[in-house]
Amino acid sequence: MTDTIDEAAVHVAGTGEGTSAAGELTPYVAPLPVPPLLRPATGDVPHQTEIALRPAWVRLHPQLPPTLMWGYDGQVPGPTVEVRRGQRVRISWTNRVPRGSEYPVTAVEVPARAPGVPPATTEPGRGGAEPKADVAALPAWSVTHLHGAQTGGGNDGWADNAVGSGDAQLAEYPNDHRAAHWWYHDHAMNITRWNVHAGLYGSYLVRDDEEEALRLPRGRREIPLMLADRNLDTDEDGRLDGRLLHKTVVVEERDPETGKPVTLPFTGPYTTVNGRIWPYADVDDAWYRFRLVNASNARVYRLVLIDEDGEPVPGVVRQIGSDGGLLPRPVPVDFAGELPVLSAAPAERFDLLVDFRGLAGRRLRLVDQGRGQAPGVPDPVNDVPYPQVMEFRVRESGERDTFEPPDVLSGSFRRLTHATPHRHRLVVLTPPGTTGGGGHPEIWEMAEVRDPIGVQVPAAGVIQVTGADGTTRTYRRTARTFDDGLGFTVAEGTHEQWSFLNLSRVLHPMHVHLADFQLLGREAYDVSGFDLSTGGTVTPVRSDPGTPVPLAPNELGDKDVFQVPGEQMLRVLGRFDGAYGRFMYHCHLLEHEDMGMMRPFVVLPEEVLRFGHGAGHGGHEGHTG
Repeated sequence: MTDTIDEAAVHVAGTGEGTSAAGELTPYVAPLPVPPLLRPATGDVPHQTEIALRPAWVRLHPQLPPTLMWGYDGQVPGPTVEVRRGQRVRISWTNRVPRGSEYPVTAVEVPARAPGVPPATTEPGRGGAEPKADVAALPAWSVTHLHGAQTGGGNDGWADNAVGSGDAQLAEYPNDHRAAHWWYHDHAMNITRWNVHAGLYGSYLVRDDEEEALRLPRGRREIPLMLADRNLDTDEDGRLDGRLLHKTVVVEERDPETGKPVTLPFTGPYTTVNGRIWPYADVDDAWYRFRLVNASNARVYRLVLIDEDGEPVPGVVRQIGSDGGLLPRPVPVDFAGELPVLSAAPAERFDLLVDFRGLAGRRLRLVDQGRGQAPGVPDPVNDVPYPQVMEFRVRESGERDTFEPPDVLSGSFRRLTHATPHRHRLVVLTPPGTTGGGGHPEIWEMAEVRDPIGVQVPAAGVIQVTGADGTTRTYRRTARTFDDGLGFTVAEGTHEQWSFLNLSRVLHPMHVHLADFQLLGREAYDVSGFDLSTGGTVTPVRSDPGTPVPLAPNELGDKDVFQVPGEQMLRVLGRFDGAYGRFMYHCHLLEHEDMGMMRPFVVLPEEVLRFGHGAGHGGHEGHTG
């Protein structure tokens, strides 16, 4: 990888080094940074290493002044941690941000605009809004969650257990998992959206013998790509000043129940890859492996690889892994067939092979496709003012790359089916504006009512569901906020099916800590029977078998983040094994997580669970959806 800035391209915009007018940043002028590799030492006892959170001045783009951020080991993203399967590691996540340090994020809330007008989030600058003083006053208070790891609840990064300046969070990771791409990020209660925005994220790779036997591209031909969208503030002259700007749109000035404004999740105009806006990468005419993670707060990318003429480049990208490790077989991503775009929701990971052979001398561009324009064309009305993500410049290496992806990737992968003995959970995702919801969507945990004759319908918190088999079941809400009583208690080593019923039109990427899941199926639902003012169904919500929703071929591996589009039910099956304790599940739109779309669950030994008091085991033995 080159470290030389393309100065000629920078000066095309006539700005050179320093500040730039809003929107005039030149794409593809700075090289892609590659985070340093951190390999903890191996041995008979767990090796302990320190990763310190520190302030960092980061050059997001050559036309910008340095940006104040917080980074792991003072870098954004933090170092890529690499371990072997079964290598037990202790990490001291030490908060070295000096007490009283300036908070690196300016947060503002701006009014919504008329339909058809580009939202204010497509523009840099505050738009006349006053910065939120309570965000500016935030301390350096952070807790790190290793996303994807199977580790005890005390090591998982519980959101309330954040540490302040000078303190450390000591966590131990067994890493007893097949090869996978995890990632670490801040998870502090109420303020995750701003701490991650400030730069607190990084990659974590688990290696094993099965993966290494495939002889996949390694070294400089295996590259992490951490995507994160950002916005920037402007000075009094309207020029970008490099300051991180968390600008969200207010859709309701004052919720009648909370008295607070109701805002949409953050999306920003600029995409960073490994901490740099729209970089380029010099690559050989050979196979490469890219470990991609969407580290954005809320943006769902629709990624397409195009050439210099804006045409999609089919046949060169194959997905070989997802959140929990290798897929059973490579999945072609040809941008013209089964996967016309690569849909990447926040926290999802994609293990990609790209074949640059035969493309020497070409420039290929990874872009975010809007919903109203062709790939690479700006679509500001749909919140994609700048579709650029990064550019690949293919050079001739003079060497022949003989690597070919195998037809079968993982002999150890086992597909779960509904025949696996399991318990059921139903989780309902409510629309914003539901009575009692504080203007924001909520997670409702539901319990089936065995004898619904005495249940009043309609009623707040009562949901009737007619499944694909035509049977109507009645459920009552048992929890709706993070601080409600514990709802789900799980026996370690057992399988559970979780069904997520999304009554809204908003896509929610749901993440469950500790466990890997596999997707069983999706069904479209007619949710018109749910009444916002009642807070329950007036007529049952119904499965729509006439609108089939097949699973995408790249969704068939192990995952810990699942896209749950609006007006659908998603059924997932997973095993809770390898650890005990209190964990969380939540929407991974960070603004939704911070606003309460997060619930606890507990994993106990089955032998201990038998002595429980009867409450909290939850679930039901029948089918959901």
